[in-house]
Amino acid sequence: MIAVSGVQLNFRVPDPGRQLAGVRLRQDIAMPPDLVEFRRSGDWWELVIPRPPVSRLEYLLELRHDNGSSEWVTDPENPMRVAGAFGMKSVLEFPGYQPPSWLSAPAEPGTSRTFDLPAPPLGAEISVRTWSPAGAPDDEPLPLLVVHDGPEYDSLASIVRYLSAGVTGNWLPRLRAALLSPGPRDAWYSANAGYARALRRSVILPLVSRLATTARIGMGTSLGALAMLHAHCRYPDAFDALFLQSGSFFCPSLDSHERRFPYYRRIVRFVAAAHSGSLRVRTVPVVLTCGQIEENVANNRLMTQVLRAEGYQANLHEVPDLHNYTAWRDAFDPHLTRLLGEVSR
Repeated sequence: MIAVSGVQLNFRVPDPGRQLAGVRLRQDIAMPPDLVEFRRSGDWWELVIPRPPVSRLEYLLELRHDNGSSEWVTDPENPMRVAGAFGMKSVLEFPGYQPPSWLSAPAEPGTSRTFDLPAPPLGAEISVRTWSPAGAPDDEPLPLLVVHDGPEYDSLASIVRYLSAGVTGNWLPRLRAALLSPGPRDAWYSANAGYARALRRSVILPLVSRLATTARIGMGTSLGALAMLHAHCRYPDAFDALFLQSGSFFCPSLDSHERRFPYYRRIVRFVAAAHSGSLRVRTVPVVLTCGQIEENVANNRLMTQVLRAEGYQANLHEVPDLHNYTAWRDAFDPHLTRLLGEVSR
């Protein structure tokens, strides 16, 4: 049972048989541990917390047992669920939140193809799914949106539906998309020089040889956003614009809590180089989005300042949500919409 007021949230978990040793709220807001610990009240576990400054909240419950074991579960008292990169979560949508209107707008399905591209620098293949508007021949020059974590962006954030609805409704230009499967994303997307080389030589070159292309827009989220910026720095001709969501632009002063990530030092070296001038390659439009209270917001603000100082037309849009695919989906329009319109003129 959940009660939502203007200033607080009241959670209740039933435990009439007193089978639980404790309950804790798991969410992505940096709340003190004692603030998310439920307290027993008769046949219930209860928690009252201040309402966070977001438009929606994804969460799980940690149920602890007397034998010392614990499990993470969705909230049995809340029927609303949302899929994410790490599975299903419960979700609260606060008054005033509205999902994007394009989710229910008319959308022609378009044409999709799936194929694997050999990537010798990685000793692997990169799976690609292309999408084109219905009836678009391969020799029709169109902008190409290249998307890291493409299958996840489609299944969890409906990127193909967004493109289809936009082209059908004429509020997006006719364009194509290439959705790239991530492979071992932690290794590939973490400022990996081999991956940047494979992206330029083994993915983009074959794509533009198959499909007539005007502008190329690189898109990614979290590590995928970092990898797009890293590829741009190493191969300035790869992209004509970048759309970067919640980029993992780690630096020690802001992100020391990430130091156990296996590729933390490699990311830090690249970000430090960017801060010291390696972005002076080819200035392209860059649009960034980030949750206004998520962990990456500080390093996204700093990277935006660095980009602007180097002459980029860079804008950061902070959204009232956290680090999840629904937040990234909800930022497509108007922010990606405007960027696609600008680069297609």
